Amino acid sequence: MQSTGLVSKILDGIKSAKTPDRFSQDFLGTVLGFSSGSARPFIPLGKRLSLISSDGSPTELYKRFRGSVDESKAAMAEAIRTGYAPLYKRNEFADKLDKKKLEGLVKEVTGSEDGSSTVRAIVGTFEALKPYADFTASGATSGAVAETPGNSQQHASDTPPPGGVIPDPSLGGAAVRFGYTININLPNTSDIAVFNSIFKALKDHLL
Repeated sequence: MQSTGLVSKILDGIKSAKTPDRFSQDFLGTVLGFSSGSARPFIPLGKRLSLISSDGSPTELYKRFRGSVDESKAAMAEAIRTGYAPLYKRNEFADKLDKKKLEGLVKEVTGSEDGSSTVRAIVGTFEALKPYADFTASGATSGAVAETPGNSQQHASDTPPPGGVIPDPSLGGAAVRFGYTININLPNTSDIAVFNSIFKALKDHLL
């Protein structure tokens, strides 16, 4: 979210309000009191964090977040590890990094440049979520990314399209880019059919 100052206010509202059947723009605006356009990105963020399912219904993780203090903090730690999986895949202790190192990690993962608004949004949102989490809690998933039933469809959509770019709502709309290099030792031959066979195999199995 660009308006990272709203994150804590919305989370506080979630904890005090009754769990809705569906976390919609109407619920966000009418019940929680955040009707401005700058608050709307919280819904895709909540889905990325597995707090909200793809159909808008609150998940079990959402309900756990509204529970006791210990349960709530463990649930948020799990949500952060799920929503920010690309960061944790690069550094499993991403939540222990100071702000400067976290910015460096985000730039590395997203390919963004210094001073990028995307980096500021990602880091700001991540930092706004952290006070609600306890990453040492026994209920928090350590290292691995937890998946809730309500979020399985969303994870299925994370398969990289051609080019290796994953649109990531939780990362401020940034694209996570993956690069790879393939070295091929070609045979010493002038038979074009051999080369056609090699490149066809590459296309079928790698590209």
